[in-house]
Amino acid sequence: MSSIRNSRTRLAGAATTVVLAALCLTACNDGTGVNDEGASAGAYTTASPSAGASASKAPAAGTSSSPSAAQPATTTDSKPAADTKAAKDPASTGKPTTCEGSNTKTVAAPLNRPLNHMLLTVTNTGSRPCFLYTYPAVRFGEAQAVPPVIEDSKPQAVVTLNPGESGYASVNLSAADGSGSNGHTEKSLTVYFHGPSGNESVGAGAHPSLPAQGVYIDDSLKVTYWQQSMDDARVPVNRL
Repeated sequence: MSSIRNSRTRLAGAATTVVLAALCLTACNDGTGVNDEGASAGAYTTASPSAGASASKAPAAGTSSSPSAAQPATTTDSKPAADTKAAKDPASTGKPTTCEGSNTKTVAAPLNRPLNHMLLTVTNTGSRPCFLYTYPAVRFGEAQAVPPVIEDSKPQAVVTLNPGESGYASVNLSAADGSGSNGHTEKSLTVYFHGPSGNESVGAGAHPSLPAQGVYIDDSLKVTYWQQSMDDARVPVNRL
């Protein structure tokens, strides 16, 4: 009987143990254990925002350093503006124009050789280069027409005068042998300048002084094209 009771007692204890184990498993499945693990997970989650906060602070630090990094870019951007301004200055002051009375000085002087000829000297008094197109349109006194040009004197290129430089043309005043007609003396001269087409006068005319006694002209009156050098201006008239 004693052994039977002991056996029942052990069976009852074993059953109790099984029941307790089942209860433990049930408790775990009910979320009791999950709640504990959730608390641990909650601690990790709480740590995550703090890590996120640190991450959010990093861009702020990056932003505070970006102005110093952007500063050289601002300096670089300002340089092209200065370069652009410098590039405009030569374009606005160096563009060539047409030579005419307002930007040149014209001098008329009789030549010793050949006789009955006069040299016109035009000097650029402006701040930009200018072009002397074709030939001078000279008007002595109240003449209604300008004299013709000596075609053999045409240069290969348009005469260009930098500031301070001079161009030249010769005027054949009268026939050296006296064969010209309608000879008379004039005491005033106006020199007009041609544009690129060569058919029109542009700008203001020049009024160079003539000798006090005036100059003698006749129907042989002719002019040369503008020349870059004085010698070139005298060559055509020397061949007449």
